[in-house]
Amino acid sequence: MNRANTGRYETTSVAGETVQAFVPAALPPNPPLDVSGELGRKHERALLACGRLDGIAAVLPDPHLFLYSYVRREAVLSSQIEGTQSSLSDLLLFELDEAPGAPFNDVIEVSNYVVAMNHGLERLQGGFPLSTRLIREVHEKLMANGRGSEWQPGEYRTSQNWIGGTRPGNAHFVPPPAHRVVDCMSALESFLHEQDIPVLLKAALAHVQFETIHPFLDGNGRTGRLLISLILHNEGVLRVPLLYLSLYLKEHRTEYYRLLDHVRSTGDWEQWLDFFLDGVYDTATGAVDTANRLMELFASDERTLRSSGVTLSNVYRVHTHMRARPFVTINRIATELNVSYPTAAKALEVLGGTGIVREITGKQRNRIYVYHELLSILNEGAGGVA
Repeated sequence: MNRANTGRYETTSVAGETVQAFVPAALPPNPPLDVSGELGRKHERALLACGRLDGIAAVLPDPHLFLYSYVRREAVLSSQIEGTQSSLSDLLLFELDEAPGAPFNDVIEVSNYVVAMNHGLERLQGGFPLSTRLIREVHEKLMANGRGSEWQPGEYRTSQNWIGGTRPGNAHFVPPPAHRVVDCMSALESFLHEQDIPVLLKAALAHVQFETIHPFLDGNGRTGRLLISLILHNEGVLRVPLLYLSLYLKEHRTEYYRLLDHVRSTGDWEQWLDFFLDGVYDTATGAVDTANRLMELFASDERTLRSSGVTLSNVYRVHTHMRARPFVTINRIATELNVSYPTAAKALEVLGGTGIVREITGKQRNRIYVYHELLSILNEGAGGVA
């Protein structure tokens, strides 16, 4: 449906050029969304897929083990949309303090994304409201160091920005003038508290609105994708936050950007919702498949250990530990499991002998071990298979 009142243009000056900045109309759309017919069926299908994902999370032996790596996978994918070159392996090695050759600024940005996401989730779980203040806090964590630290972390922009083009005059899109940002974000916060908007639709609309406002000097794309996850978790769609759309958006990047523009120019939110709901369905279904494959892998590897006659309890403890952290060193295992260095070394040697883990340095000192089959599953679409 095309809508006449998508927003208004305001003449502003930036870098000596006069441009037309777009100020979006407040949500929800007017006239109301038409979610009948095929769009309504897609909405139901996406909700059912989220329900299956919530159900699989409930039967995972420890969903937080799965969440640890899954959040990091999302961080890599979301950052890759913005042009970073880091892989999941780079990030996990960086967190292990062993990242030789990794693109440092890129991996810092991805690591910041993990910190920002965890901060947002923890604040919500602690009862803090989903609000513009929380969005600014998340942005501050996202941009805390690396290349983003010079771009006013956690602060709304006080100057005009633009998207695409080498200068304002040939920009692809010019967001609202800086003095409109606070009002636009306040209106978005009010929409986030609407009670009669189905949560998937709320997340879809809020994401576009945030990207249109572009309230920060940098990091808007990543913050906007984080906002989707925060909304879905805050509204109870998933008890464990395992639905992240960055792989879908990365794979359909051209259509994603086209639809953002299409909504702004025509008010045709329904076409965007069709795309978004397909993404939720595909992503939730893929996450269920990934969870099932990981459970099958863990069970298969435990059978391998038992059939090999392994009786050392610490071998099983290390195997469990590596379900969350696919890269380890002997020192890290000794410290985190509170065992001696020889005990940790022996456990990893046994796991290596069965083929479950693989040593990747070829060195005698500072050796790094990887749970390669687990990493291979998590890496699908994210690059960097060990």
